[in-house]
Amino acid sequence: MVEYVVRLRKHPLHFKQNLFIEHPAKRKIIRAGRRFGKTVLAARIAVEDFLTGRRVLYAAPTAEQTTKFWAEVNYCLSEPIKAGVYRKNESERYVERVGTEQRIRAKTAWNVDTLRGDYADRLILDEWQLMNEDCWEIVGQPMLADYDGDAVFIFTPPSLRSRSVMKAKDPRHASKMFKDAVAKMKVAEALGKTPLWFAMWGSTYDNPTISQETLDEMRKEMTELAFQQEIMAEDKDEAPGALWKRTTIEKARVTKVRDLARIVIGVDPPGGATECGIVGVGVALCDCKGYAERHAFVLEDSSLAAPPDQWAAEVDHMYRRLNADCVVGENNFGGDMVEHTIRTANVNISYKNVHASRGKAVRAEPIAALYEQGKVHHVGPFPYLEDEQCLWIPGTTKNSPNRLDAEVWAITELLLSSGELRF
Repeated sequence: MVEYVVRLRKHPLHFKQNLFIEHPAKRKIIRAGRRFGKTVLAARIAVEDFLTGRRVLYAAPTAEQTTKFWAEVNYCLSEPIKAGVYRKNESERYVERVGTEQRIRAKTAWNVDTLRGDYADRLILDEWQLMNEDCWEIVGQPMLADYDGDAVFIFTPPSLRSRSVMKAKDPRHASKMFKDAVAKMKVAEALGKTPLWFAMWGSTYDNPTISQETLDEMRKEMTELAFQQEIMAEDKDEAPGALWKRTTIEKARVTKVRDLARIVIGVDPPGGATECGIVGVGVALCDCKGYAERHAFVLEDSSLAAPPDQWAAEVDHMYRRLNADCVVGENNFGGDMVEHTIRTANVNISYKNVHASRGKAVRAEPIAALYEQGKVHHVGPFPYLEDEQCLWIPGTTKNSPNRLDAEVWAITELLLSSGELRF
């Protein structure tokens, strides 16, 4: 039955796809490059489970991402669907055996609310790095508990480009799950037990149907970091050449701060369909070997991708929430447009225009130096801002780091401007 129904398009599964399918672990996670064959892998797992009478729920963030999976499932099951053995609902994207709980369903899910409303023996979360982690912790894991079900997580290492569409609270949650799975595998193997978790890494090069010429062309069109992340599926939390290091940020991190002399909100307007950088920073005197010096404290990052009225409202909310003294905003895009937009939300905001006469890298370098001197502290974690700091490479024009730039404007105003501060 399985041999007859599961038809192959042109090529059989490659070695790593088969290895992933055949492993007996109940929790499987794969970190794979583009064109590795992730969606075909997910469809094959779903069909084979379905044929044994199981109920499968496949979820990806967007309808476009579910289309390939749905097409693959339709191809594999086309003969019994035509014969009336299974019923297909195209609008809701499910195939089922009538009168049973046997079903494959493909749905879109960004977060907890969009994943609710179904149950499964096998849950497959594709493009897992883009989803909110609560999809698993709050909905997915309890969904499988009643039937002792299995879960599959599929992801590509997150890049700066992908972070603008993420719904995750922590942009590295998939990477952290992968590392945790590897650690659990090693413990189980040391004890001679079958591991609950299985983690696999696979690059685009593992797919034998992708020609070397195609890969060479792809490499020419990508930065080295993007190639390492999206083709080689290497998990990079720092980019060679980035101005910041994770250890530098972590070393100076604090949990609270008091006696701030001044608070400034930096705003970096979106140059197209990107985020508006909105970062609040304060300044205080700190004791350093017996004398006082000014230190900056990053208080909030409320950057968002939204229309002007919405990001202006967020600037106003932060201004009131932090009892800020001033907003500094870049006026390169649209001249006084930024000030006008913000004053539409609150006409009484104290606002200062700044002009970017130098490139981002030149503006960022002195701020990075202040970090190295221990003069800038993050009050708590800011995962998206810290990713921009540690993954953005000066000189690159793609993936403009709006959060980073907003922070640079604010710290420049507080620590590098000529204005006096009253402490």
